[in-house]
Amino acid sequence: MPAYPSAGGQPPNVGQGGFFAALFDFSFGSFVTPKIVKLVSVLATIALALFYVVFVIAAFSNSAGAGVLVLLVGAVVALVYLAVIRMTLEFYFAIVRMSQDINERLPRR
Repeated sequence: MPAYPSAGGQPPNVGQGGFFAALFDFSFGSFVTPKIVKLVSVLATIALALFYVVFVIAAFSNSAGAGVLVLLVGAVVALVYLAVIRMTLEFYFAIVRMSQDINERLPRR
C-alpha cells in the first residue's frame, strides 16, 4: 500500500500549480485550501457588510427606532459572525497545514 494513496504514491504537491490546477486536480494531489482561504475570507466579509447595510436600510424604512436598534445591535452581530467565519477558515487552514507537515515528515517508500 503506497504511503500517499490519493496521489499515486507521491506526496501532495503543496505549492505547485495555480488555483485552477489545484481546484480541478481530481487525484487530490494538491491542496486548494491555502490558495482560496484569503479569497473566501474577503468574499465573506463583503457579503456580510452588504447584508448589514441592507438590513439597516430596511429597518430605517420601517421606523427610526428600529433603524437605530439594528444599526447598533447589527454591528455587534456582524462582528460576531465575522469572527466565527474567520475562526472556521483558520480551523480548515490549520488542518491542511497539519496534513502538509505530516506528509513531509513521513518516511518515503
